[in-house]
Amino acid sequence: MTLAGLPLSILALLLGAALVPLLARSGRGVAAWSSAAVLGIAALAVAPLAPAALAGTVTVLRWPWLPEWGLDLAFRLDGLGLLFAILILGIGQLVILYAAYYMPPEDGLGRFFGILLAFAGGMLGVVLSENLLLMVIFWEITSLASFLLIAYRHDASEARIAARMALAVTGGGGLALLAGVLLLGRIAGSLELSAVLAAGEAVRAHPLYPVALALVLLGAFTKSAQFPFHFWLPNAMAAPTPVSAYLHSATMVKAGVFLLARLYPVLSGTELWFALVSGTGAVTLAYGAYVALLKHDLKGLLAYSTISHLGLITLLIGLESPLSTVAAVFHIINHAIFKASLFMAAGIIDHECGTRDMRRINGMFRYMPQTAVLGMVAAAAMAGVPLLNGFLSKEMFFAETLQEPPVAGYAYALPAFATFAGVLSVAYSLRFIHDVFFHGEPVGLPRTPHEPPLWMRVPVGILSLLCLVVGLLPQSSVGALLRTASAAALGGPPPPYELAPWHGFNLPLAMSAVALAGGALWYRFRGVLFDLHERFAPLVGGPAAFERVYNAAAAAARLLMAAMDTGRLRRYVALLLLAALGLGLHAVAGAGLAPPHGAVIPADPVAIGALVALAVGAFGCAGLHRRRPLAVVFASVVGLIVSLTFLRFSAPDLALTQLSVEVVTIVLLLLALRFLPEEARATDAPRRRRLGDAAIAGAGGLGAAALAYALLTRPFETVSGFFVEQSVPGGGGTNVVNVILVDFRGFDTLGEIWVLALAALGAHALLEGLRLRPHALRAASEADRHPVMLAMLMRPLLPLALTVAFHILLRGHNLPGGGFIAGLITGIVLILQYLAVGLDITSARLRVDHLRLFALGLALAAGTGMASMAFGAPFLTSAHGYVPIPLVGRTHLASALAFDLGVYLVVVATVLLVLSELGRLSQRELRPAACGGQG
Repeated sequence: MTLAGLPLSILALLLGAALVPLLARSGRGVAAWSSAAVLGIAALAVAPLAPAALAGTVTVLRWPWLPEWGLDLAFRLDGLGLLFAILILGIGQLVILYAAYYMPPEDGLGRFFGILLAFAGGMLGVVLSENLLLMVIFWEITSLASFLLIAYRHDASEARIAARMALAVTGGGGLALLAGVLLLGRIAGSLELSAVLAAGEAVRAHPLYPVALALVLLGAFTKSAQFPFHFWLPNAMAAPTPVSAYLHSATMVKAGVFLLARLYPVLSGTELWFALVSGTGAVTLAYGAYVALLKHDLKGLLAYSTISHLGLITLLIGLESPLSTVAAVFHIINHAIFKASLFMAAGIIDHECGTRDMRRINGMFRYMPQTAVLGMVAAAAMAGVPLLNGFLSKEMFFAETLQEPPVAGYAYALPAFATFAGVLSVAYSLRFIHDVFFHGEPVGLPRTPHEPPLWMRVPVGILSLLCLVVGLLPQSSVGALLRTASAAALGGPPPPYELAPWHGFNLPLAMSAVALAGGALWYRFRGVLFDLHERFAPLVGGPAAFERVYNAAAAAARLLMAAMDTGRLRRYVALLLLAALGLGLHAVAGAGLAPPHGAVIPADPVAIGALVALAVGAFGCAGLHRRRPLAVVFASVVGLIVSLTFLRFSAPDLALTQLSVEVVTIVLLLLALRFLPEEARATDAPRRRRLGDAAIAGAGGLGAAALAYALLTRPFETVSGFFVEQSVPGGGGTNVVNVILVDFRGFDTLGEIWVLALAALGAHALLEGLRLRPHALRAASEADRHPVMLAMLMRPLLPLALTVAFHILLRGHNLPGGGFIAGLITGIVLILQYLAVGLDITSARLRVDHLRLFALGLALAAGTGMASMAFGAPFLTSAHGYVPIPLVGRTHLASALAFDLGVYLVVVATVLLVLSELGRLSQRELRPAACGGQG
């Protein structure tokens, strides 16, 4: 396995997300096995690089993508990335096994496992990205996938609201993170993580450091549910329990603390870092622990305990001691293990009891003793009971608070706070154990609980066993992984520390004992706390506040749209013209109207004639707008003059393109006019309104003229010289315009054909459901529908014209032509064929499907760009050279020809789609029986 295993692991998960729903049609078992296989393939792809990462080696794989934008496909595997990859893929396998037995039998699981794999792929991309922009892209994938997972039961309003809340909070944080990453890239001079990590001193000394830090922390805090952005996480409990187990342990919420650990060498070491990170973590730690004890919903208790433990990790990362970061990484491991086990145990209880209300699910030890033992082990680990993994990282936390400088002048302020947080942690863990597994008999359960199937308990058992193994043998089990992950987070070797279940009698052990005893007392007198909370707690919580803000924002947006989007074309045109006036005035305001470098070249009679023709066309189109065919003819005059203007100024490519566009659009517009109803003669507008419209139109024209004048009479530099010089050596073509479109600016062209395809498909979707009323169809006689002469002429013209279009396509790289022009010429031929014989015969003769043409054209264009990456070149880099062709000889060919062919297919597919829609309208027009009798 080569370095390509890093992107292969992510690609396997993303492809699996698309394939598993198709395989799931064969049954739930196939869906589960195929999902597990996909995760296994991803793990096998990363496994060969794991020994190097454990040894401290940083493996980086980079493919150029958009180097000018600082975006490359760059992946990185170090100790920290390896740790999170193990958590994502390992716990992901257990979640799949658990979900196969937990989810309802009627659920085929295809959609569920597909989204889950996409979620895992996005999270794996976050932890393995070397390029920060690429990391942000995967970051947003996790937000979208978590939205779909939380709203998996989309028929429940609670799930929809929770998903919307999670997407709003984490999506907003993602936008802040994007801005912060761009600032970091500007300060460090690169968006590559290696360069950013090496520029830590420069970043911290830069004036923009506070802004960049705040933006990055917003992204991390919203993702990891830090106060006050925590409220989305408890509401995400509307998701199925397997989602909660995965989201709370190894993914999603861990992305924020991963980001803090990843950028620790760059952003840490300042008072601002300490205040923001440690302060936020401390508040989140205490608040989450306090609220967890008050929750009656079993998953709600676990959700707030997750918030509390995320606050603990954040607090540790924010402290100044390097050993505190080691403790944070260690607690990331421990929390993932016991929290996944706890959520799965809670899901089993909910699955068997039919409720999560801890006031009803009492005495479960009697009904499901095996599950109870596993759940108690995980809960004890969460509480920090000795000989379990949670005890070790919590003891490291206590030790680090003792090493920190006094807070606000009080030496024991931070240790006392840490002990108090430990008390709360023990209290809600004890409530989980006592109220669920003991505490009398169950009350009014919908069904009698019993032990679940064996394989449903296996994931819980594995994770509970890991709590014991790590607690008893920490150095042997996770010692090497912890050391290399901590070194990656610190940006250097970690300080000396010892992983052992016993360090003798010391102050951290005393703090643990106080936390255990205090937690038991706090739980014992919890009734007083409940009464005080219900009496004095605020009535408006996070979800209610979010809904109020969301509804207020939506109402403001509706008011703004109602004021601007009136549905009146006149207002839109007026705003457009006034904007043109403003731009023109701004252009000439600085230097006036006098040209700084001599007079404008005087116009010759040809130019004056063209100007007169343009004026006649424009005024004719405006004056005869109610007589639609004449208005279209005058509009075509404007297009023809523009084409001739391009030709006069030695731009045959542009002239040919403009002329082809004019023919296609004018003919299609005339065809569309046949299906519009006869417009009723409108009364003349008031004189005052017409004068106002004329003033606005004149002002817009003056503004556009001033803008053009300012542009043409001022010195400017263009990049045309570069394109002319590099057209042959860089692009392999003498037609500079075509080389620019398919090579130098190929990415723009790729985006344009995607927009063209999406616009065409959008029009298709809108027209698909169009139902015309009988009186909306204009009468048309069958006699002139398909003229005989045109039908006879099209028999020899169709193959001849298609041959010409193919010739234009092939020669476009060196002579006027190309894929766009060839597509338009083919479109003209198809339109003439339609006019001659109708759509049905045209489709039968061509035997093409416009939807497949769209797919083929886009795939060909994108595939041509990706093919260059296989040879180590940036995306859409073209290659050219002489290729021997039998019976022809050595011929100069460029890979851009394949890209141009993709453009050609998309343009042809667009014309075919328009013709098909016109054909559907024609077929409805020919059904008088269906239309009649309804009026």
